[in-house]
Amino acid sequence: MNRRIITATAWRIICQLRHDRRTLAMMFLVPPALIALLKYIFNNTPGTFDRIGVPLVGIFPLTIMFLVTSIAMLRERTTGTLERLMSMPLAKLDLLLGYGLAFAVFAAIQATIAATVAFALLRLNTQGPIWLVVTLAILNALLGMALGLLVSAFAQSEFQAVQFMPAIIIPQLLLSGLFVPRNLMPRVLDAISGALPFTYAFDALTRVAHNDLNSHLWIDIAVIAGCVLLALALGAATLRRRTR
Repeated sequence: MNRRIITATAWRIICQLRHDRRTLAMMFLVPPALIALLKYIFNNTPGTFDRIGVPLVGIFPLTIMFLVTSIAMLRERTTGTLERLMSMPLAKLDLLLGYGLAFAVFAAIQATIAATVAFALLRLNTQGPIWLVVTLAILNALLGMALGLLVSAFAQSEFQAVQFMPAIIIPQLLLSGLFVPRNLMPRVLDAISGALPFTYAFDALTRVAHNDLNSHLWIDIAVIAGCVLLALALGAATLRRRTR
């Protein structure tokens, strides 16, 4: 790995995104706004917001980072920027790690803002440590970033990139256990759910919310981290020196 190339690539992406106000608003304002909306939706249903609020603190940043990263990376591919970079003597891993580092910075900021609004302003209650919820929210945002980098290789336009949201994100959300506990699902759906990273993201946040800090939590964290690395590795495989 070349640290200089990784840092330079990350800084270029950060400079581009920080001048894109709409993207910044989507990353930093939409997740806390959605959490606040849920707070007032369930205002007359005591305990409901506390039950689903903690998992959603990590789920919302994941979905938003998936959308933002997939579109931003697609622009790099379709405008020829990525192809010009790949024509230089750069390692694929260095280039991808640079992209990953840049988006990871925004993911960390995004998750921190969402958690701060939820716990400090909306008075979301959790039995587990808040710092662990924030850590999981950042890790989940990184998962969304890695998945976004991966699926950008399979889209030809921004419209197609957006279509991956209902195709990939929403089914995982429905099967994660947020709406119906997994043990109440049909056996086939439960088996499918066990193979999806969203399930482990939701389960980890739920365990922290109930202060259930046992070995299952660390298994969830390991699976999420493994999915991040796997998605980045597969994303590196989609980088080509020339566009056909």
